[in-house]
Amino acid sequence: MKLLLIILSILGSFLANLETKTLKSDFIVTVAEEVNAPMNYPGELTMHGPCFKVEMFNIEAAYDGKTMYMYSPETDELTLTNPTEQELLESNPLLYAKALVPVCNIVERTTQDGSQTIVTLTPKDQSIGINRFVLKVRNSDLMPLSVEIKEGKKTSTLKMKEPKFVQGAKEAYVITPEKDTYVNDMRL
Repeated sequence: MKLLLIILSILGSFLANLETKTLKSDFIVTVAEEVNAPMNYPGELTMHGPCFKVEMFNIEAAYDGKTMYMYSPETDELTLTNPTEQELLESNPLLYAKALVPVCNIVERTTQDGSQTIVTLTPKDQSIGINRFVLKVRNSDLMPLSVEIKEGKKTSTLKMKEPKFVQGAKEAYVITPEKDTYVNDMRL
């Protein structure tokens, strides 16, 4: 029982940091399947609570707590939607960790040098679609370093590059279109 309280304390503190601080980081997403060579995708993330801005795949995305903004410079189109909870979880793995806590077995271990904690969430019911979710956190400041999601034969890894929590003015999690940008408003 004591170990479970420690695990939830580490994970809970990490998730609380995401609610109260703004996380900024460049990142690399690696998608690997057993039969194919891994594919790497660089990007940039800013996040505060459920709100975020991401640039990846030559696409800009933002979520302000209500509206999801997706901008494609190639087509100069901005799409606005009210995303479902599932769509939000699929677009932000750090939010996904929070949603997994009640339906997973949680195992925590500290690296040999004590500098990092590795939290592994394994679904109690494998029908939810993933086999394992692994979050690596730096102990000194509860900074997320990586997330690995194993789904069948596919493994997706998000590695943060020089992540930091920033204080100060809150970011605007919106994408404002230019005058000639086509706006596809799909909100209800």
